[in-house]
Amino acid sequence: MNLFETIAGHAAAMRLPLYAVTVTRVARRDDAALLSLHWHGFLRRTPLKIPGVDLPLRPVAQSMARLDMSGERLDALETALLEAAWQLGAWDLERVVRPAWWRLGVPATEVSEALRAFGYADGDEPEQGDYTMAEAPDREEMLREAGRRGYVRWLFRPRKCGIWSAGHDGSDETLDSTGGRTLPCPVVAGPPRETEPQRTVYRLGRASGLQLRRS
Repeated sequence: MNLFETIAGHAAAMRLPLYAVTVTRVARRDDAALLSLHWHGFLRRTPLKIPGVDLPLRPVAQSMARLDMSGERLDALETALLEAAWQLGAWDLERVVRPAWWRLGVPATEVSEALRAFGYADGDEPEQGDYTMAEAPDREEMLREAGRRGYVRWLFRPRKCGIWSAGHDGSDETLDSTGGRTLPCPVVAGPPRETEPQRTVYRLGRASGLQLRRS
């Protein structure tokens, strides 16, 4: 599984900077996951041009794709994510484990967070054409299953191919001139634990010293 090539290839085709990369998987299900690429950019809602009228812009919608992990080991996805985050110059990789949210008394924030993790905003199905890449035909089924079993969500913010490249001031000594890094990734995936809610952060970057700035 090479997530780096998938992410970098799509970023090159889109010609837009990435804000974040997320991957969501139903807890204790190791055959599929949902990849989401979050873009920083705006587009006109319609190609129609009206003289003297400024038509509104809308944020570029996230790209989504189903990752087929059939035959892969349970830790293969996290290893691939660590390698992609490392090559794309991310400072860290965050993993959160969330419980089943189809239960009595669940906070509304938990439901909203789960819907966003699977690509639904405010519980509504996006309009047709809202996704630049939408190859996840069983996304709704995955959402329902996560409601009963819980889910795992990974997130990292790339410097290479991302908006964070502008903030690279040389303080992270692991980065090369492109804002990325070369394999192998020195950080190893931990044992998968999905029985209780938790948050794990894998630190990838390393600061070379305290940076003081004056305004």
